[in-house]
Amino acid sequence: MPSLKDVKMKIVGVGKTKQITKAMNMVASAKLRGAQSRIERFRPYAAKYRQVLAELASKVEGNAHPLLTEHDEKKVCVIVLVTSDRGLCGSFNGNLLAAAFKLAKEKTAEGMTVKFVCAGKKGRDAIAKSNYEVILGYGDRMGHVDFSLAGAVGQEVIHGYETLAMDEVFLIYGEFVSMGQQPARTLQLLPLQAPAAAEGGEAEGPHCEYVYEPKEETLLAELLPSYVKVQIYRGMLDTACSEQAARMAAMDNATRNCNEMIRSLTLLYNKTRQAAITSDLIDIVGGAEALNG
Repeated sequence: MPSLKDVKMKIVGVGKTKQITKAMNMVASAKLRGAQSRIERFRPYAAKYRQVLAELASKVEGNAHPLLTEHDEKKVCVIVLVTSDRGLCGSFNGNLLAAAFKLAKEKTAEGMTVKFVCAGKKGRDAIAKSNYEVILGYGDRMGHVDFSLAGAVGQEVIHGYETLAMDEVFLIYGEFVSMGQQPARTLQLLPLQAPAAAEGGEAEGPHCEYVYEPKEETLLAELLPSYVKVQIYRGMLDTACSEQAARMAAMDNATRNCNEMIRSLTLLYNKTRQAAITSDLIDIVGGAEALNG
């Protein structure tokens, strides 16, 4: 049985850990409100952007723009992986990495070479230790997500696709659904698919007929690159919000586990103390009996 001092030191150590996890839970809660507000404001814009692009793309041929053209021979698949910079958020990053490796294995089985563009230190470090090549890696940037990062990543994949250095581009990010759900999502960025087909049918509600000026091909040259960057930016905002929600849940579980450990250690401390008192009483009684004898 451990000594009273050892048990007491463990109780003190777990209590300090509880203070840390509780503080991290409060910090994550404060950051979550700001991140959730940003993604909720941006989602309607991204959805409307997709709707307008679907209407515009339906009026032109499939080869009207290089980003709409599917390459005849597919050799290189690039995965844009968006993760967090820091850990202590449960299985959030693990789920994203699992989805990325699963897609990479599928594309490798098809005979393609898989490369990665990583936004987030956790994903960059994990992919660097694997057999896959990291084209670009951005670390310490997911704490304060801005459009410049999404623009840099988007410009890299657009240039690679237009120069035939990339044949397929996928985006993997964590979608914020609720406090308890942050699933990993996979979105094909290039070649651009018809959004209506990707959604599983035509949009509900009345259909609006748009008249474009200038021509559709001229608008596509401006809108398609921006569309790729907007989708990447939305994925980064979703991941940043999901990270805080996952960390908040993980720290809440850790705090509850600390309380359980403190209760069990306190019970062990009381048992150890009672055993020590009983042992002392036995020694005293035994000494008294020996003197009387």
